[in-house]
Amino acid sequence: MRESDIEAIMQIENAVYPFPWTAGNFRDSLKAGYDAWILEDEGGVIGYAVVMWLPGEVHLLNLSVAAACQRRGVARALLRWLVDDTRKRGADSMMLEVRPSNGPARLLYQGFGFEQIGLRRRYYPAAGDSREDALVLRLVYDHG
Repeated sequence: MRESDIEAIMQIENAVYPFPWTAGNFRDSLKAGYDAWILEDEGGVIGYAVVMWLPGEVHLLNLSVAAACQRRGVARALLRWLVDDTRKRGADSMMLEVRPSNGPARLLYQGFGFEQIGLRRRYYPAAGDSREDALVLRLVYDHG
């Protein structure tokens, strides 16, 4: 991901999330040196991911796919690549937060073997002034 990709990313982000990241969130991630990847097809950007490295593990901050490309295995392929890449580069695990209401994402992560290790109360903004909890999930890598 480069600064020049942010406009295309924001089109996807704003279309698929009721509470999207801002362009500033993506710029800050790039400035901080986080791993930030895009997935393209002949029409342009169709998915992206942002990963922050921590000692011994990575934190998946954002994984998104354009609405027109969802339910086609794109997120699964992107996540498989991220897991393989970060494992090869020395991470022992990946963690993330997901909304309990995000059934498709929860099924994706469950299919990869992620397990719930915690709950962050009132983590996400929700309709009105309410907040939604976040499930904290972790996948421990098999280096065997």
